[in-house]
This record gives sequence, structure tokens and C-alpha cells, in this order.
Amino acid sequence: MASTNYLKTAMLYSSFKYTVYALLAFNIVLFFQEELLATEQTFSQGINLVDIIQGFAATIDTAAWVLLLLLFELETSVLADDTLRKTNVKVTFISLRVCSYGFIGYAFYGYFNKMLLTYNISPFIIDDLCAMVGQGYASIVSLDEYPSLDTDSCTVLADQALFKLNGQQILGKASDWVDIQWLAWLDVINSATWMAVVVILEVDVWLQLRGRLQGSLVTVSKIIKMGLYSVLFFAAAYWGLLGDFLDFWDSFMWLVAFVFVEMNLFQWQAETSEVIAEDVAY
Repeated sequence: MASTNYLKTAMLYSSFKYTVYALLAFNIVLFFQEELLATEQTFSQGINLVDIIQGFAATIDTAAWVLLLLLFELETSVLADDTLRKTNVKVTFISLRVCSYGFIGYAFYGYFNKMLLTYNISPFIIDDLCAMVGQGYASIVSLDEYPSLDTDSCTVLADQALFKLNGQQILGKASDWVDIQWLAWLDVINSATWMAVVVILEVDVWLQLRGRLQGSLVTVSKIIKMGLYSVLFFAAAYWGLLGDFLDFWDSFMWLVAFVFVEMNLFQWQAETSEVIAEDVAY
């Protein structure tokens, strides 16, 4: 009976974990849809190859992170240590990692450029804003939401000090621009923090494969990651309060996903310790 209950619990755990991973993969589609609409305003003259990373930073970033998440899952939960030590497996994993980290770094560059873009504004002075309805102008809702200027939004913005994104037709109050500047900075900070998390995880995996992840090294790793995860939790909370739902949902789901990675790593350490203990006993 105990064995049956354990199997059921293990199956539920695995089902929940891989459902989370599948939802994160689906977020690639959601971010693409959101950013595609946003680029119609931020790159109204058309987007070129160089600007793709600025316009689709979240889409590219999420796709690269999903690939990296699957690599961590294979290393910490699915594949045996002997398999991971095989040359062909190591070469494949290194190649995929280089690809993932390359796009993650590229996405960070995109987030940084998008943040700079939000500061490229200038005052927009007009007597009758509602006369601009239907002429291609858009207003600010959030960082990636710029609906076309209509009767309702022009009424709200009328008699306000407005600023326009240089070279584009996006309008907003000073407070609107400050809000999306903070959100753009949050993207940069969140991206940099996640990169720091995976650096620590990469070190953990490297040490674990060599049987060195123990004692004070485990403690130091946990302390550093606790600080980094706290920053990421704050970012998720901020998006939940002031950003859009997709950013909050994606951030929260990534935290859940990496809880699974941490649990995999903990289990991997425990199993390795048992093997070492058995070898010593014999």
C-alpha cells in the first residue's frame, strides 16, 4: 500500500511539474502575440532584422529559457550520471547551452535597449488632441500595450502635459512614461538576476557531477540563490501590482519551475550521498 501511494504521489508530482513546463512553453506564443501588437506602434515604419531583439526580447528570451530549463531537467532528474559523463552527451549539452545562453544574453541586450527607448521622448503640444483620433496615434497602457488613440483615451489625456516617443506616434503623460520606464528597468533587472541564478546552478551541477557539492559549498549556494530568488519574487509581485498579467504569470511560473529544479538537485545530492555511504560501508 505504501508503495502504491508513493507511486501515485510521484505521478502527480511529475504531472504537475511537466504541466508547468508546458505552460511556460506556451508563454512563448503569448509573448509573441503581445510583442507583435506592440511593434506595430513602436516600429510603425517596419521592423528590421537588427531591431527584432528589441521588439521581441521577451519571446526570444522565453524560448531560450525553456530550452535551458529542459537541459536542467534532464541533468538533475532524468539522465543518469554515467550518461551525462559520456562525451557525445556532454558535447550536445554544451552546444545547446551555448545556443541558449547566447539568446539569453541577446535578449538581455534587447531589454536594455527597450529600456533606453522609453527615455527617448519629447514634449508633445497640441490644442485639440481629439482631432488626432484616427491618424495613427496611440496611448500608453503598459510597456507592451499601446492601443490606438480613441475618443475615450483622448478625453482622458486632454489638457494634460503630454510626451511623445521620438520618431513614433505613441503619446502619454509624464507619469505614464515613468511607469513604463520602471517596468522596462524591471525587465533588465529580472533578466540579469535570472542569469545570475543559472550561473550558480551551473556551478552546482558541475560540482555535483564531480561529487564536490557538499558542506559549506551547499550552504553558500543556498544563501546566494535565496537572495536572487527574493529579487525575482519582488519582480513578480511588482508586475502583479503595476504590470500586465502575462508578465506576472510568466515570472511566477518560472519561480515555480526553478523550485522543481532545486528539488531535483536536492534529490540528486541525497542519492549521491547514499551511494557514497554504501561504498564506504562496503
